[in-house]
Order: sequence, then structure tokens, then C-alpha cells
Amino acid sequence: MRRLSIVLLVLSFATPTDSVAGPAGAPSAADERHFLEHVLPVLQSKCLACHGKEPDELKGGLDLRTWAGTAKGGDSGEPAVVASKPESSPLWLAIERSSAEWSPMPPKENDKLTPEQRANVRRWIESGAPWPSEQRMAELKKSAAWDPQYGVTWKTSGGLSPEWTERKYKPEDLWAFRPIKPTPGSAIDDLVDQHLHRLNLRPAPPADRRTLIRRVTLDLTGLPPTPAETAAFVADPNPEDDAFAKVVDRLLASPHYGERMAQHWLDVTRYADSSGFANDYERGTAWRYRDYVVHSFNADKPYDRFIREQLAGDEIAPGDPECLIAVGFLRMGPWELTGMEVPKLARQRFLDDVTDSVGQTFLGQPLQCARCHDHKFDPIPTRDYYAIQAVFATVQFADRPAAFLPWEQQHGFEEKAYLEKRRAHFQTELKQLTAEEAVAKAKWLATNSEAADKKVQREKYLTPAQLGRERIARKELERLAWRLERYEPVAMSVYSGPTPDVKAVTAPPRMPLDPSKGEPEATAILKGGDPFSPAAMVSPGVLSAANDGRSGAIPTVMRGRRTAFAEWVASPTNPLTARVMVNRLWAWHFGKPLAGNPNNFGATGKKPANPELLDWLAGELVRRKWSIKEMHRLILTSQAYRRSARHPDPQRLAEL
Repeated sequence: MRRLSIVLLVLSFATPTDSVAGPAGAPSAADERHFLEHVLPVLQSKCLACHGKEPDELKGGLDLRTWAGTAKGGDSGEPAVVASKPESSPLWLAIERSSAEWSPMPPKENDKLTPEQRANVRRWIESGAPWPSEQRMAELKKSAAWDPQYGVTWKTSGGLSPEWTERKYKPEDLWAFRPIKPTPGSAIDDLVDQHLHRLNLRPAPPADRRTLIRRVTLDLTGLPPTPAETAAFVADPNPEDDAFAKVVDRLLASPHYGERMAQHWLDVTRYADSSGFANDYERGTAWRYRDYVVHSFNADKPYDRFIREQLAGDEIAPGDPECLIAVGFLRMGPWELTGMEVPKLARQRFLDDVTDSVGQTFLGQPLQCARCHDHKFDPIPTRDYYAIQAVFATVQFADRPAAFLPWEQQHGFEEKAYLEKRRAHFQTELKQLTAEEAVAKAKWLATNSEAADKKVQREKYLTPAQLGRERIARKELERLAWRLERYEPVAMSVYSGPTPDVKAVTAPPRMPLDPSKGEPEATAILKGGDPFSPAAMVSPGVLSAANDGRSGAIPTVMRGRRTAFAEWVASPTNPLTARVMVNRLWAWHFGKPLAGNPNNFGATGKKPANPELLDWLAGELVRRKWSIKEMHRLILTSQAYRRSARHPDPQRLAEL
């Protein structure tokens, strides 16, 4: 198929850099405003990074920063837009996605334009494709005719271009960055019933007691109720509010509650007992982070403290084993460093992973989208991505001494004796092979005396079987070093320090004697995300779109960066943190979150079905001192939770 030199295809428009207007003819002010308000922002957000941000690296040679570049086209030599003729314009044919001649653009299905956006582009072309000059655009923005309701600007630390910094957003796409505004005097049922009323939908009837106890027991413990527990609740003569509240309290006190909540949380943090990639070494002490999460939920650890410990526990309390275990969160991503890869690439892979993981887990923001360019949809500049990455630039891996704690599960430690026997076996095997090698080499040299002073390949005097036995023994001993770690009082942890010069890792890492010796790793915006193409240097910082100015100052010294960042994340004034957590809690109980994608509160994530309820719950989490168990009680004892899953009007429900 013919291609428009990746053509516009990715549709990237920017504010023109010259003062030449679009095609010949005098466009109407209304058509010019249409381009400025409804076409240019949409096209900019789709692919400015491909056809304009880097003039020396234009995809397909296509420069869409000006009308002249658009009319010239790319390497194909064909104009991207033919004024007044959409069906002859490759731009339209590409975004319309039904032409056999032009490849669909943007290429990813998830990035395609909405029907409204496509209609706006078509109208622009049909009206003669007017492209006002910069001066004319400035005049339009100042005129009374400019529609400020089309979009709003949002304060950030600034993008890589003035166009991105000054771009406008639909107000509804910025909901997560606005301060939390809980509805005073409300409750869950008030807000749910108001929402149902707006939808002209009746509430479902209450669930029967047998259904209700099964539902809540599975939700809070992951196990069904026993027959005795079901019978006791069904027969309880107390009013249902009181009887059910007792059930909820009993389940929240169960040790299985923490195990069930840990299942959810460990899914979010991507818990794994091995490191992934080719070697897939065991994470011998990862289980201690798992038990830390179980204990934290069972103890009803305040969520803000839970955040601080996982992000900066080693800085906050370096002598507390629990805090050293908590930062195992930072090591949950896949990781590997071998002699066959470039250490700088492995290091950058970790930094990219931890930056994005922190963004999704606590802030509901997939920060990776801003790694190579300013975010296409949300007010997240590339500068912020690397500023947050700079917070973690001093994070180094170390399995650190940490005494076992009473709540940790040490059952099964008898396996250690079996593993030690395996280790002794392979150590003996290596000694035997060393003796065999000495004999074989001496025998070979006796008949090849001319090679006595030369380095001889071992294959000359060892058999393939001997070499294979040696390789197996060494690899098994290497893996046993990781497996045996699980029985030692050490934590899979981190420390703050300069990045060590390590070429390969084949055993659990340890703390250096002087962890603060050296200079902290510098962080720069990486051109295209390439660690070998640094551009402007950045200092540690926070997500500027969500910063109210009352917190977020991050030190540049070696230690303390993560502590300050954790304080900002866990601040009651952070508009994202509480919203993200109560949205997860709601999803864990109802099977569906209030805001469609718990890890993405941006423009491409689904908007909250009931924003007033989400904000009210977020406000309650803070007001109730970040108690997760209190939020469970609040949600589970509501009428909304206790209603039947069978709605009296399923047809009406299906229409919504």
C-alpha cells in the first residue's frame, strides 16, 4: 500500500512558525476559529513528536509545522491536504481509516481520532483548509469571538515547546488534577441514590442474608463462610444493620483479611518471587515484602504511612527492619544485569520501570507516556517524568540485614537443610572436576610438550561431559545462593547512594562499606528516551500538574529525595493519592471501579461514573486518618453494597 511517508499519518500539527496563512483565498473568521479551536489542538496532541518536534528527524520527511510543509508533503512529494477536497487529501484518507490506498493513521487503534475529531478535520478541509498565521492566531485569541469554553490551560513545569505548554485541555479531562471537593453532609447511599435518580433508574432490592454473608466473606477474606457462620447470621434476631456490622467487624479482625487485601495490592505492585528476563533469579527474600503487606492491612496501618514506608522506609528509619522490608516495593519490577548487556541500559530500564510503577500505583498516572515527549493527552511534561526519575536516581539495590519480625511466616524453613545438601553436593562435584582436570591436562601436555608454555583451550583435554558437568554445577551453586537467601535475616531492600560500577550480578547484592562515597547519578531529559542522548539536566521534582505549591520541594543531595517525594505523595492536599486508593477499594468490593481505569486517571482513562461519590470517599479517607478498615466499614455497611445483584429492570440497566 502507498504511504504518505508516515505521512501526516501520524498527523502532527504545530502552531506555524511562519506568518504565511493557509491556501489562497480569504477564509472567514469562523473557519479560522474552527481550525484554531477544534483542529489544531487535536492534531497537535496526536503526533507532534513525529512531524515537527525534531526538524532533523521528521518521520517520512513530512513537516507539519506550517501550511507550506503540509502542502509540500513528505518523501512521496504529494501534498498532505488538498484544500476543499477531503477525498483527495491523504491526511483525510489516512485518519478516516477506510481507504485501501493509504495506511490508517495514527497506526495504533487506540490512538485513532474520535468521530467528532474526524468531523472537525473534514470540515476544516472542506472550508478550504485555512491555516492562520501566528499573528492572526494571537488576534483571534484576544478577540471576543474566541471561545474560552473550548478548553483551559493547566499550569505545569513547562513542556519542550511553547505550543505544548500553552495548549488547552477539555475541562472534564482534568478532573483528577483538581482539588478534592467532598459533598458536605452526604453519605454513600445519598450520592448513589441521587445518581440513580438522574439515570431514571430504581435501586435494586436488598440481598438476602445468605447471599450477603457469602458476598462479604469472599470480599474480605477470599474464602466462603462456613455453614456455622452462615447459619448464625441468618438466625441473628438483631436488626440487619447491627447483625451485619458484627459480621464485618469479625471479618476485618480475621488474619485472612490481610491476606486477601495483599492479593489485591501485590497485583498492583507486580509482586514476583523471581526477577524475570533470561536468568530469572529467585528473589529469595521477596516473601518478606509480601508478609509486610499482609501485616500492614491486618494492623490497619494508615495508608499515608504505608505509602511513605514503601517509597522511603530505608531513609525514614534505617534501623527498623520493617521499613527496610517495605522498600522492596521499589524492586518489584523485572530486573537483570549480566555480562552480555550494557550496564547503563540495564540501569535506565530500572529507572524507567520504577518511575512508571510509582506513577500508576499511587497517582493513577502512567508516566511512561511522557518518557520520549511531552504527554500527548495529559498535562504531564517530559521534564516532570525525568524530575520524578531523578528522585529515584540514587536508589541502589542491596539485600540488607533485617531481623525477622514476629508476624513473618517462617514455616517451611526446614527446606534449608535440603538446599544445603544440594550445595554440598555441587561443591564436591566441582572439587572432583578440578582434580580430574589436573590429571587430564598433565596427560595431554605429556604428549604435546610444545604447548607447555602456552594457554591451552580446556576443550583439548576435557571431555564435553566434563565441561557440561562443570557448567551445571556452577549454575546450580549460583542459583542456590539466591534460594538460600530466603532463610537468612536479610531484606530485599535498597539504599541511597551513587550508582556502583557493576558489570554483572550473579549473587544477591550487598551494601558497600561506604554507601555514600561518590557523586549522585545526574539526571537529564533523554532525547527519545535514549540513555546515550542526554539533553537538558533536571533536578528532582514532583508531578507539577498535581502540585498545589504547598509541598513538593525535593532536595538534590544523596539522601532524603524519596522521603520528601513520599511526603508529597501522601499529603492530604495531593488530589490524586486518596482518589486512587478509594477507587481501588470500591473496585475490590463492587468488581468495577468508580473511575474506569484504576491506574489511569488521565484523559484516555474512563471518567468517574459518580465523581461526587469518588471525591466524598477520598475526603473520608483523609478525614478518617487514612484508615483502610474504616473505609471498608463505610462501604460494606452501605445499602448500596447490600443490595441484590439482580436488578428489577434489567432491560433498562442494559441500555445505560
